Amino acid sequence: MPRRGLVLAVTGLLALTACGGGRAASGGDKQLTVVMWGGDDQKKAVAAYVEPWARQNGVTVKQDSPTDYAKFRAQVESKKVSWGVVEVEPNFAVNACKNGWAVKLTEVDTSPVKKDLVGECAVPTLEYAFTIGYNTKTFSAADHPKTWAEFFDTKRFPGKRGFWKYATGAMFEAALLADGVPADKLYPLDIDRAFRKLDTIKKDIVWYETGEQQQQLVSSGEAPLIQAWNGRVFAAANEGQPVANEWNQHLLSYDQLIIPAGSRSAGLAQQWLDAYLKDTKGQAEYANHSAYAPVNAEALELVKPEVRKELPAVHEAQRAAIVDYGYWAENYDKVTERMNEWMAQ
Repeated sequence: MPRRGLVLAVTGLLALTACGGGRAASGGDKQLTVVMWGGDDQKKAVAAYVEPWARQNGVTVKQDSPTDYAKFRAQVESKKVSWGVVEVEPNFAVNACKNGWAVKLTEVDTSPVKKDLVGECAVPTLEYAFTIGYNTKTFSAADHPKTWAEFFDTKRFPGKRGFWKYATGAMFEAALLADGVPADKLYPLDIDRAFRKLDTIKKDIVWYETGEQQQQLVSSGEAPLIQAWNGRVFAAANEGQPVANEWNQHLLSYDQLIIPAGSRSAGLAQQWLDAYLKDTKGQAEYANHSAYAPVNAEALELVKPEVRKELPAVHEAQRAAIVDYGYWAENYDKVTERMNEWMAQ
């Protein structure tokens, strides 16, 4: 799931050869292949919090992208694993751990991060939010949807609504909140009720699949209201586009890092994960680029003030819920099938 969009093939070797470099199979040299969603965002992430650690520890870092769940599983099942650590969605991490596709993290100190973002095989890499993104030329700061019920109110707030064409993109959670379900009663999701609410605005929905499409829809006004990834709206606003995030009733999400079972660099990967969770400087540097929140709370103090106000961690009091990826690990396939049928009707 290219949450941040910009899925580009960036397979390449970064020459981090503080102690010689080379291939993992030769002479005891250390090599770690990092796999994320790709594009400039991946390059910035690796530069912020992988490269400094690698230089200090004589590790050669390779990059591959984008994350591909089928390829992940195929590598594990064929026992030909080339990846070292992989950024994934938490619902995949749950199933990968349950099925033995991922390494259980026995050498990683997870105490610096929130327990509810940690799994037996996974640690968080960032937090982001599903917000109400709006076009500031169409709607003012004072008069725009501030709740999901208002987002679904096409009479008071006319125009198209942008949703991510993806089951775990919090569309169903937003629909249920709009229909009056209390935030603490969202899960397990009442999918029938969610579809009934979505039916009320179906003709006004525009679907996006990438972060770039999301930005274009809201910036141009084609869909002056979108269910947004907070960092994408932040980036567009920094480029001078007429967009803003509404933080009320946002839904918190996060990505995780896991190690494929059978990876020859599993021990090295755990060493990096352990260091990463303590790396407040690297996490802050990446947050300054992306407006996605660091997972170590102490890193917030190192984030630029103008960026900090656009991070989910700062708006925790306005949060509706954390997306329950345990639920989605069990229900993703059947909800996706139904969603595709509904969209085709």
